[in-house]
Amino acid sequence: MNTHRTLLSEIKQGNYKVLARTLSLVENDIAPSGSILRDLESNSKTIVLGITGPPGAGKSTLVSAITDRCLANGKRVAILAIDPTSPFNFGSLLGDRIRMASQFNNPDVFIRSLATRGALGGISAKTIEMVDVLKASNFDIIMVETVGVGQSEVEIAGLADKTVVVLVPEAGDEIQNIKSGLMEIADCFVVNKADRDGAATFANNLKKILHQGTKSIPVLKTAADKNEGIVQLYDWVAEPMDNTQNDKRALLFAEKAWRIIQHNNMKQVDKTKLREEIREALMKDNFNIYRFADKFGKNG
Repeated sequence: MNTHRTLLSEIKQGNYKVLARTLSLVENDIAPSGSILRDLESNSKTIVLGITGPPGAGKSTLVSAITDRCLANGKRVAILAIDPTSPFNFGSLLGDRIRMASQFNNPDVFIRSLATRGALGGISAKTIEMVDVLKASNFDIIMVETVGVGQSEVEIAGLADKTVVVLVPEAGDEIQNIKSGLMEIADCFVVNKADRDGAATFANNLKKILHQGTKSIPVLKTAADKNEGIVQLYDWVAEPMDNTQNDKRALLFAEKAWRIIQHNNMKQVDKTKLREEIREALMKDNFNIYRFADKFGKNG
């Protein structure tokens, strides 16, 4: 049997060590990752839940609370926590692993942190592939926690079956901006840390804004650190999905196909050589990045 088919068989059986190794191969584009991706058989019953929102909204605590509720209902859960990355050293905080430490030893939970590596859309360029690998492992729910939120960070809405936008009462001053930015991607708003002052007012104002829209978007209140409101949120997550096509999915996957084609066409370019020649070219007074790219594209 081919090596990648053996890996897929182990993944389907729930071997987490093999799953982790396979995700690393896919994330770093190491053979036989290409063959693995082409032979994937995804579980169509798996719910991919996107959870996004500004820093400090308590997303990781909320993910942990939802996970506890999933486990109580006999579900297998995978968590893909996407962390910010420095554009200079490509380091990642990966702090989500610490906040989810209580889940580590549970055999029905798999947690993976993933750096954005400079991706601007809130998800890593490898997130789609890694989610597809997780689907092949027959999890009931895959939660993708993303960094930040805004007009440019709508990719999660194309990847996820359901997208939760997490806010806190302190965001009340920005509520008018919410209308233009998040209405597009949210299937549900969660006002977390709802035990704080102003939470009820903020939630009501948010409902009024959403009422002006064309689709019905629930607003739920939670205090994840106290496990309040989690049952209602889980019930919403577990509701059967309709068969309505995700309008953003085609756009996201068209962009992904473009990247795959671009990557395949760029394999002959030596990036180390590119950096060396850039360093030399920058020492000259007449450096022009466009002329350089034209020249390197022919010679690189």
